[in-house]
Amino acid sequence: MEAAGPGAPGGTAAAEAVVDLDAIAANAAVLTAAVGDAALMAVVKADGYGHGLVPTARAALAGGASWLGVAHVGEALRLRAAGVAAPVLAWILTPGADLDAALRADVDVSVAAGWALEEVVAAARRTGRTARVHLEVDTGLSRGGAAPHAWPALLNAVAERVADGAIEVRGTWGHFASADEPGAASVPAQLSAFEAALASARAAGVDPGLRHHANSAAALLVPAARYDLVRCGIAVVGLSPAPQVASAAELGLVPALTLRTRLAHVRHVPAGAGVSYGHTFTTGRASTLGLVPLGYADGIPRHASSAGEVLVDGARRRVAGRVCMDQFVVDLGEPGASAAAAGDEVVVLGPGTAGEPTAQDWAEAAGTISYEVVSRLGERVPRRWTGTAGVPA
Repeated sequence: MEAAGPGAPGGTAAAEAVVDLDAIAANAAVLTAAVGDAALMAVVKADGYGHGLVPTARAALAGGASWLGVAHVGEALRLRAAGVAAPVLAWILTPGADLDAALRADVDVSVAAGWALEEVVAAARRTGRTARVHLEVDTGLSRGGAAPHAWPALLNAVAERVADGAIEVRGTWGHFASADEPGAASVPAQLSAFEAALASARAAGVDPGLRHHANSAAALLVPAARYDLVRCGIAVVGLSPAPQVASAAELGLVPALTLRTRLAHVRHVPAGAGVSYGHTFTTGRASTLGLVPLGYADGIPRHASSAGEVLVDGARRRVAGRVCMDQFVVDLGEPGASAAAAGDEVVVLGPGTAGEPTAQDWAEAAGTISYEVVSRLGERVPRRWTGTAGVPA
């Protein structure tokens, strides 16, 4: 399959993000095999971590995922509008969310507070449907989820709503704070808290349904956390959730996205030339500079100024000076050291198999994580999908 992405007029010249759907399917298969009896929920929020919501979902399902997870109801409705029929959970609710549409589209929603339960019940009554909910409990992340002191009251209210047919509890879940850190004391503590929450649910007459607490890191590194279902996002698109523990290759994963463009300009400058805003980089010798037509508006991390690298003319070239909104400069070496010319390909990131930097390399250069690098790619960069996994017949 090859499909043009949202390269609308005004898109970044000569740039594209190429997504290998077969790699996504293969990653899903690796994860499915790794987690044994647990089912795989492919998390495709944030436009499939920048890889494309619908194509990523379809490819993951083709590789063995049986559930899909998103952050917001609107993302779930986009999947349904595209004809994706697999079970999907949307887990961030805000007051006034379009729950009627979610229920009509057979979208599961997460409930973590009394107000959310009542809004879901009201939607169930308006639509005449039984709402399928997953109960989120805070096991120690102190982010979403019902706090331990609020959990018993929520369970009592849920039991009433199950009894009157307004809702069905399809799952109970939590989220780790540090599953990517081997030996972190919070991991067993959160598992213990989750077990206590499950026991409380049963004592209150609430069947917890599918138990799920594992993200990508826990699914791969914490076998005790797999329960009935694991939620994997970054690993599905082929990036390591714990690069300090194991690389993507060591985990059997293949990064699915390659970002490439072409040099917009090549010029020679003398030693001592200041480059880009603020002249934070000065050439230490006569140099050839290449202009790359991507910037922080396209998702290139500004924090990787003078640190990130790209592949040009068969070699890695470092960013020279600050990353700008629409462009950045790379040092191509001394005059004559490179044959690069305007129009030549620049591989910004990819799987790393041809020597190009990876998303993890850019993350380290910017002091961030690979999740941010791929998910922040801007809409000016068109996506192109290759491969056949999950492509409708």
